[in-house]
This record gives sequence, C-alpha cells and structure tokens, in this order.
Amino acid sequence: MNRKKFRIYINAPITITFALICLIALGLDYATNSASTVLVFSTYGSSWFSIMTYVRLICHVFGHAGYEHLVSNMLYILLLGPILEEKYHDRLITVILTTAIVTGVIHNIIQPNVMLLGASGVVFAFILLSSITGKENGIPITLILVAAMWLGTEFYTGMTATDNISHITHIIGGISGAVLGMIYKKR
Repeated sequence: MNRKKFRIYINAPITITFALICLIALGLDYATNSASTVLVFSTYGSSWFSIMTYVRLICHVFGHAGYEHLVSNMLYILLLGPILEEKYHDRLITVILTTAIVTGVIHNIIQPNVMLLGASGVVFAFILLSSITGKENGIPITLILVAAMWLGTEFYTGMTATDNISHITHIIGGISGAVLGMIYKKR
C-alpha cells in the first residue's frame, strides 16, 4: 500500500516572498513609528539625484498604511499569485517590478506632494494578467470584460470619490498587467 505523506510545501515562492516582505515592512513601520515607511516603503516627489528616490520607486509596493490595508491587498496577491506564478514563472517578478516602477514614476509626476504606498497596483496587474488565458492569438474576451469592469469602476471612482486611494495606480497597474500579459502571450 502506497501511502502519501501529508506535507506543507511552498507552491509559489515569488508570491510568498512578496507577501513576507510586505509583512516585514509593516512590522518595521510599527517598530519605527512609520519612519521606515517614509524613508523606504513609500514614494513621493523627491530629487531624481537621490538614490533613495529609485529605491522607493520599487519598495513602495511593500509598504502599507496598516494591517487592514495589508490584508486587503494580500488576499488578492495570495489568491492570484500562485496561479500566475505557475503560468509565468520568474516573469512574475518582471510584472511586479514593472508595475512598481511605472506606477511610482507616474504618481510622482502627477502627485509629487502625496505619498504612495501599497500593493494595489500589483493587485490590479495580477487581476488583468490573470484574465489573459488560453492558447489562441488575439485578445481574450475575459480581458475585455475584466478591464471594462475593474478599470471602468476605477475611472468612475477616481473622478467622483474623495478618498485616500490612488485610483490612477489601480488603472496603471491594470494596464501594466494587461500589456505584459499580451507580450508574454505572443511568446
């Protein structure tokens, strides 16, 4: 009789590492009374001659404004990440980095006096990237429907809401995921 042993295993190392870095960043935020978040884990208009500006363009996706903010983003990351990692492997790192840099640069140009932090741009990149499935050439109908619903809601909310949410980051993140997904699909 062949018995399989029950074990816990790492099914998505990139996704799990991303989530752990976010958790560590939040712990550092609490331990330093937000100094680490301001210095490293958020982005805002600062001198392009400072190396920290470039560090923050990547690291702002790890910072979160509190436990609830972290959990709301990590639920999507941990749900979608393993599926995407299975399909795209190490290219998922490129999706995360590209989304971080593009959303950070655009945010710093449009709203340099506002601090941006959180993984929601990456979440939207994952959502749009996950809608690009199948082996046929062309644009999948699921991508069109997801883009219309998610991004349409973000455009509307961004124009009408007065909240502390960077809707432009959601939109740019979603566009990043869709564009990279179409590039990967052609390969």
